[in-house]
Amino acid sequence: METTLTYETAAAELTAIAKEIENETISVDELAAKVKRASQLIAFCQAKLKSTEEEVGKIISSMENPAG
Repeated sequence: METTLTYETAAAELTAIAKEIENETISVDELAAKVKRASQLIAFCQAKLKSTEEEVGKIISSMENPAG
């Protein structure tokens, strides 16, 4: 069963990949796959941050300019 990816799990996986690369514990055979996965996780995190920023902006705007 696949779990839903969250910002926190994506960030944790990115941290783990970075540590593997820094510690050189990743094999050459796995390196390309790990870098590809890291790029996917980075794109996910960027999209999540952008959507959260937009949502918070809308909430703040509605509080500053209440309808009525």
